[in-house]
Amino acid sequence: MEIETIKKLEQEALKKSGTDFTRLGFALFFLIGVLTYSFLSNGGISNNMFLAIAALIGAYMAMNIGANDVANNVGPAVGSRAMTMTMAIIIAAIFEAGGALIAGGEVVKTIKKGIIDISAFGGNADPFIWAMMAALLAAALWLNFATMMRAPVSTTHSIVGGVMGAGIAAAGFSIVSWGTMAKIAASWVISPVLGGIIAAAFLFAIKKSIVFKKDKVEAAKRYVPIFVALMSWAFVTYLTLKGLKKIWPQIVDILNILPFVTIEMSKKPSLFTALILGLTVAVIVYFLTRNKLYNGAEIENSKESVNTLFTIPLIFAAALLSFAHGANDVANAIGPLAAINDAVVYGGISSKASIPLWVMGVGAVGIALGLALYGPKLIRTVGSEITDLDQIRAFSIAMAASITVIIASQLGLPVSSTHIAIGGVFGVGFLREYLHLNDIGNTIEEDKSIIEDEKTALMAYKKEAKELDLKKEKKVEDYKRLVKLYKLISDEEKLIKSTKKHIKKVKKVEYVKRDAIKKIIAAWVITVPAAATLAAVLFFTIRGIML
Repeated sequence: MEIETIKKLEQEALKKSGTDFTRLGFALFFLIGVLTYSFLSNGGISNNMFLAIAALIGAYMAMNIGANDVANNVGPAVGSRAMTMTMAIIIAAIFEAGGALIAGGEVVKTIKKGIIDISAFGGNADPFIWAMMAALLAAALWLNFATMMRAPVSTTHSIVGGVMGAGIAAAGFSIVSWGTMAKIAASWVISPVLGGIIAAAFLFAIKKSIVFKKDKVEAAKRYVPIFVALMSWAFVTYLTLKGLKKIWPQIVDILNILPFVTIEMSKKPSLFTALILGLTVAVIVYFLTRNKLYNGAEIENSKESVNTLFTIPLIFAAALLSFAHGANDVANAIGPLAAINDAVVYGGISSKASIPLWVMGVGAVGIALGLALYGPKLIRTVGSEITDLDQIRAFSIAMAASITVIIASQLGLPVSSTHIAIGGVFGVGFLREYLHLNDIGNTIEEDKSIIEDEKTALMAYKKEAKELDLKKEKKVEDYKRLVKLYKLISDEEKLIKSTKKHIKKVKKVEYVKRDAIKKIIAAWVITVPAAATLAAVLFFTIRGIML
């Protein structure tokens, strides 16, 4: 039996190692391909080796973004079983790459969030190139480590830390905009708290209006269209503001062709315009969903049946979140790369840089490939290793992800999409714990009442036993009574002990795994300083090699 077990373990280990080597092979093939293409296509440029190595690091960074950050978009949907892992990877890969290529923009800010003043480099391109390479590599290495530790962290904070550390190493502490850094530090609290509150609020609203009702079928027909319409409104607004802002002029041209539509040309959509577009889609979705529920859908009077009604909206949510993420966060991989390309090709330093198509392609393909090869690990963490999710809970998290970003962006609050999504997961988990404690409140009170009654009986038995024990002349009946009393005392003590254990057990139920919370929060807190320290070390290493 032991030999068979050992053989089975050996086979599993060989299979796992084979899979790991296959993944590594695909990753290396992509990285070498990017390095080769960059070197050959820019052969006539001086310092083209710098650009080729930077492209290699940018590709590595893009893969790490795909492996870590994309899990926030599809993890809840996979954890709730609204879609399979394979389906999630395919959808996310397509929409992440599509978002990067279609709406990633032609110009990117080279210094994320304006955290350092590039004028401190004095127009000297070499230290700037070294700093950007160090920042990019530091952020990528930190993301790689976080993914290995199954900790979803902010890719934006990783690159911010990298740029800050490399900037300090290159030009001193005065280069950093400490006010901006303070806002980023504030987002560590603002993002998860807002995400958690909004996710918990939606979950409670759905439970109160549908799940807790006796007639769940009628409640679902009445309220599910409203919730799905609200989701459509939020996501179209979110997508318009965050995912389509870079191609808004082209969209305006298309919309103005339609009858009764007149939208003024602007560089980016206003909140009002985004809300109106979202509301228009929401009204259409409301009537479509309502018609489907009243005329075709078979619903049973159970929570499980109600859950299935949120499956399709969740799939759309995962796709739209992935598209918006690809459009926005591709800059974390290609921003420094575009800056290096600009500095190498034109010999100067700029706060904004044009993005060659091949650079955007590196970001888009890298994110999709990183997700496909190494994304499942973090998708499982977000989807099932923090708290158990079903479709309703995952729907609430998706709502929080879009609404929090909209509110925060309009109020000027710095937020992280990663922290919002994980905060949403925490929020629904803690709400479940709160509701559980309320549900068992009566049970605990009954148990406490039982304990008090048993204690009273126990004291009476002990008192009677003591009196009999002190009696000098005992009859046979007295001894029989004493034996019976001692048995009653033992039974009462056991009952009290078991009841106390039951109270502890029901109170101890945790719907959010505390170890996961500690690990993730620790990773969040040290992301910026860890990436900064690593970037500073890498900058000095690169400078030492070059000088």
